Amino acid sequence: MPRPLTLALTAGAALLARRAMRRRIEASPLWPLGVLAEPVSGRPRSRALRLTVAAHEAVADGVVQLRLEGRELPGWAPGAHLDLVLPSGLVRQYSLCGDPADTSSYTVATRLVPDGRGGSREVHEELRAGMTVEVRGPRNRFPLTPAPAYVFVAGGIGITPILPMLRAVDAQPGLEWRLLYGGRSRASMPYLPEIEKLGAGTDRVTVVAEDEDGLPDLDALFAGVAAELPEGTAVHCCGPEALMAAVEARTPEGAVLRTERFTPRTATGGDRSFEVELRRSGRTLTVAADSTVLAAVRAELPDTAYSCQQGFCGTCQQRVLAGEVDHRDELLTDAERAYSMLICVSRARRGPLVLDL
Repeated sequence: MPRPLTLALTAGAALLARRAMRRRIEASPLWPLGVLAEPVSGRPRSRALRLTVAAHEAVADGVVQLRLEGRELPGWAPGAHLDLVLPSGLVRQYSLCGDPADTSSYTVATRLVPDGRGGSREVHEELRAGMTVEVRGPRNRFPLTPAPAYVFVAGGIGITPILPMLRAVDAQPGLEWRLLYGGRSRASMPYLPEIEKLGAGTDRVTVVAEDEDGLPDLDALFAGVAAELPEGTAVHCCGPEALMAAVEARTPEGAVLRTERFTPRTATGGDRSFEVELRRSGRTLTVAADSTVLAAVRAELPDTAYSCQQGFCGTCQQRVLAGEVDHRDELLTDAERAYSMLICVSRARRGPLVLDL
């Protein structure tokens, strides 16, 4: 082919390509994300690890501890948790309660919830030593806040993220700290011998077993905090929703409160229906007041990934192209909330939402 003709054809092809690129950019609000072969939404949030269940043992009535072994595991700090991917595919979150200096294993514990959604039962009844499981993380949404003094309040299995914090503060000579640890009975309270040893010879630790002592006296605890501990004291609380609400109501002015939840916040009611546009699919859905975005989306797109349905694991994270989100999760950072949502729990604050689906 003569050279001038070759040059002309090449230039023409380049011009057509530029025009096609311009049309594609104009058609997509998030070029190049809007035309990726695969959506960026709904991806796993961290690298998965395959670990061996080295030990599966009871540490209290209804509580099983797992030691998961690997090599050169990612580091963590008190308050961190793992996503445990169970053999059934369920994903559940468990606080790390072992030694952060141990890079060869992770330790978690879970209480059996007979009327729960099946995750704790699977851990108790189906996991065994020698099995291999997948984990993601660690992640830390409940770090130990630097403070001149500490108050810890734990209810039942809520002691698991608190325990490494206690070890850390107890290792600092002269640092004031107190713990209120409550449970249904002493036999149901994991790690009680170690905790009582940490507080031996002091009044730092108060253990309240409901079958013996009734409900914990939070008013007395926080009266003492206000009177005796310095401004800026950090209060860390993990346990049932009712306990955390009571602690929130009583934390004195000047203290810093941090809480960790393993169930969603109690709904306040008054939810309304709203519309969700799926930009990629060209569909508009109605989310009923008593339903979720996830349920509406999966009715149209049944392969949409999800797991915990409580706003903790991040599997259902989706990119938001337009609309104002009422974020109800316990996972996303402020930066992530600026462009995405967890569709299992979060809703529209007002008007419709537009998702990258």
